[in-house]
Amino acid sequence: MAHEGPRLPAARGPLSTAVREHLLGAGPLPPADAAAAAPAYGDDLQLALYLCYELHYRGFAGVDADLEWDPGLLRLRAALEDRFLTALRADTPVHDSVEDAVAELLVEPVDGGGVSHFLRDEGELWQLREYAAQRSLYHLKEADPHAWVLPRLWGRAKAGMAAVEFDEYGGGRPDRVHARLFADLMTDLGLDTAYGRYLDAACAETLATVNVMSLLGLHRSLRGALVGHFATVEITSSPGSRRLAEAMRRADAGPAAEHFYDEHVEADAVHEQVVRHDVIGGLLEEEPHLAADVAFGVGVTTLLEDRLAARLLASWRAGRSSLRTPLPSGTAHVS
Repeated sequence: MAHEGPRLPAARGPLSTAVREHLLGAGPLPPADAAAAAPAYGDDLQLALYLCYELHYRGFAGVDADLEWDPGLLRLRAALEDRFLTALRADTPVHDSVEDAVAELLVEPVDGGGVSHFLRDEGELWQLREYAAQRSLYHLKEADPHAWVLPRLWGRAKAGMAAVEFDEYGGGRPDRVHARLFADLMTDLGLDTAYGRYLDAACAETLATVNVMSLLGLHRSLRGALVGHFATVEITSSPGSRRLAEAMRRADAGPAAEHFYDEHVEADAVHEQVVRHDVIGGLLEEEPHLAADVAFGVGVTTLLEDRLAARLLASWRAGRSSLRTPLPSGTAHVS
């Protein structure tokens, strides 16, 4: 039976057109080898992959929930994943060890030039709104992609991962679920909080940062890389969130907008220690052969975040929207 969910987005090329039409029962899927010719980081492949993955989350309005396990879609998804993962393996710098990969994350550059630095120092309210709209594709389902790894872990790694995820889900309190806190942030910024609302507007670089979590989480063979991704997010979150909280305060974005990032400054500083010592440490104690995969997960996360940062900063410094379709004017928080 069809069920309600976010509406399907507009297609961005032949692959996403075919997937979209297949989800609506209106057309056949392309041959799997069609994915091999598509740009790995391009809009068409990334949206097609996103559509396939979203069937494992909340699905789409008018789309049969049973298509989550449609054999044709799974074959095409595998081909899309192979194209994406092959590019990631070719483009991600190789670290000598997990320790080296993590050590790089722990060093804060003196003169940082990333997105959080830009937004803290000179970002305007319209840029903060765009950033929230782009990030809503992940933050409105925050922690869900990482949760796929829990059945693939055991012992200390599983316990540590579950402890951090419990915090992400509000420690049992629905009002403290991080996805809920981000929706409150969006309200302060005058944005629509509906799940998937800004999928049409989000750039390919944003889609890739979300897709990689599902790619790593949904494959048991990539559990080490998922742990590396998770570690990168948690280790880098606290300092970045501190800068974003300052940006929200400077722009008078609103108390909920400030609170979301203030919460991550505190929570993720604790999570960093759990992830490093228990999740990574526990995993490699049980399965030392996964060390290279953990390091790959760290590197691939940095690669895709750097690609997104380059897109956002190039647009904003040129005075352009970073979104495929600019946001309508909204009424942000008024103090």
